[in-house]
Amino acid sequence: MTPLARWARAEWGLLYATVSGPLAKRRLRAVPMTAGAVCLTALLQFTQNQSWGYLFVQDVGAVRAEDPLWAALLRTPLSLFVPALDLPVWGALVQILVVFGIAEVCLGWCRTLVIAYVATLAGTLYARTGIALGPHGPLGLPASDAQVVDTGPSAAVVGLAVYLGWRYGAYVTAGAVAAAMAVEVALKDNLAGKEHWAAIAGVTVLCAVAPAGRRLWRRWRHRRPGSGPGPGPRPGSRSGAGRSGLPPIQS
Repeated sequence: MTPLARWARAEWGLLYATVSGPLAKRRLRAVPMTAGAVCLTALLQFTQNQSWGYLFVQDVGAVRAEDPLWAALLRTPLSLFVPALDLPVWGALVQILVVFGIAEVCLGWCRTLVIAYVATLAGTLYARTGIALGPHGPLGLPASDAQVVDTGPSAAVVGLAVYLGWRYGAYVTAGAVAAAMAVEVALKDNLAGKEHWAAIAGVTVLCAVAPAGRRLWRRWRHRRPGSGPGPGPRPGSRSGAGRSGLPPIQS
């Protein structure tokens, strides 16, 4: 085995082993949420390109920093699946199919959506903070960005990629994603690039608190009523002794 092959096995081996079996056996049935997300994105793209549907999609899924916070929070979940009008829709569909699909197999549909939402929400909240800081400084944004429509799955895709890299030991891949976003900010100092970095920051915090959350969850499950071992069998009952009257064999 060549050094490159050994590196690829160490980097992606666990991720590949987790994903390949379910996808080979069940194909799209292994990723029903992802398939639904792809269909929803395609439907929203078709709708927003119609004269009768553009305003509707804007009202339910377009987020701007100038919008009231409550309205932005209500629209943020659906904004994940509203493709940006200035970008080709196939890019959004491929991103969702590949990254959401891998995440759904590895993490389950519920955790995938939670991480995607955390990443998108981090970007949405950062936009407001950056505009408040002003155009000066590395974290600031010009006031004109308050009117930029902020939609699409890119922040969620970046966040999921970093989380999967951390969770499955693909640290070089996660670092490469972060480095690519840094290059994007350096070349195009725009709202989208900085929101991608905000998504990475949000998911990094999630990675840091996830082990503690799992420990607290296990501790709570062990301490809640009824989670411990139940009362022993009654004397003479068949559950406590075999038919010969001897105690059951201890494994």
